[in-house]
Amino acid sequence: MKLKFFFLLLIFQVSFAQQRTCGSEQLMQVLMNDPIQRQLHIEQQNKFEVAMQNLDLNAARNTNVVIKIPVAVHYPTAGAVTETVKTCLRNLAQRQVNILNADYNGTNPDIATWASVSDNYPETNTGSLNVQFVIATQNHPAGTGLNNGDMAVTFGTDFLTAGNIGCSNGCNQDATWNGYMNLVVRNLTGGILGFSPVGGSPGQGMTVVIDNNAFGAALTGSPTSCTGFVPGAPYNKGRTLTHELGHFFNLDHTFLNCDGPNCASSGDRVCDTPSTNEPRYDCNAADNPPDPGNPQNPAVSTCGELQLTMNYMDYVQDSCMYMFTAGQAARMQAWYNAIASQFTTTALANEDFLQNQFSIYPNPNKGSFTLEFKELANSFSIEVFDISGKVIYENNYDQSANLVQEINLNKPASGVYFVNIKSDKGLVTKKLIVQ
Repeated sequence: MKLKFFFLLLIFQVSFAQQRTCGSEQLMQVLMNDPIQRQLHIEQQNKFEVAMQNLDLNAARNTNVVIKIPVAVHYPTAGAVTETVKTCLRNLAQRQVNILNADYNGTNPDIATWASVSDNYPETNTGSLNVQFVIATQNHPAGTGLNNGDMAVTFGTDFLTAGNIGCSNGCNQDATWNGYMNLVVRNLTGGILGFSPVGGSPGQGMTVVIDNNAFGAALTGSPTSCTGFVPGAPYNKGRTLTHELGHFFNLDHTFLNCDGPNCASSGDRVCDTPSTNEPRYDCNAADNPPDPGNPQNPAVSTCGELQLTMNYMDYVQDSCMYMFTAGQAARMQAWYNAIASQFTTTALANEDFLQNQFSIYPNPNKGSFTLEFKELANSFSIEVFDISGKVIYENNYDQSANLVQEINLNKPASGVYFVNIKSDKGLVTKKLIVQ
């Protein structure tokens, strides 16, 4: 498998990958050649194994406790851009985080496709985490130039400005940002769309790195994209980060090898992902005639099982990957349990305080509602996005704004939406029901 991976890297020496190529295996080889990193990785994997054994799947599924993860987004090559472009890049970062929250909670609209193919996979169910990724807004690291209320989005930092994967000594880490889920967006070479450690450590300031042409999705309004950071088809729906973040939470590719007699210790070590030893790249399976009515034709893998091509940890294009399995979700939950103490607890807003500062009514509604604040001392912004992460409404309000704001979403489809309220006190999200 390793020889095959490096062969693929040599083939796809283009400015932008026509087929998905992930650099995580290459990164892990580099890390494992560093004695210190190797030892730290082994220690964390041992903690994970204990967490996996202790994981109560029924409790994990029934819990109402939301995992909240502080996110910091870094654009190291964007130091000389205008404030307008910086605002655009902040919006792009939020758009990508909205996509993550949809994908990891199983609320992405395209997951409905599973119903038409699930009978082909009787041992597999879709999985989700009760998680909220939030761009941090409070108590930023010293020396970053960020104030309370600012989004943890940096421009032109020295965070991974050079080098790709083949370096050690912490080149993919930054101790300044220990405790955050760090996302670095910059140009990658060799056709690689992104990379992440398999089993990442926020306590070491580890990062997930995404190519600037595969981060986020088209923005709503004008501009629809940010200069130098334009998501390119067919990797323009934010799923590259969904894939790479899966690695950070200790998921491997689904196509490592045929599982053999013990699926828990071979292949991707997840028993409800069918066994395969080759990736799929295109939306239509090569093994079957394309069916326009069913773009996710089941494909028999070389291991003799139907390949789960729509899984986020395969290599298909963004528009055709739409699910994690229950087994993958359990594995990610166990990894989070093992590293939860490494995330900083002071970077996110006091949500209880913020929740009490405003109300939304009526809710449910027909697309028009009132947002009422108890008090308003500073500027704030409002955005409404659907379950796919697409922003359908956004507006900024200054200090002179009224405490009561009437919001009209202009005839949205019925369904679940989310409202983000951002101020200098942080960010809070509320659910909105449109009937």
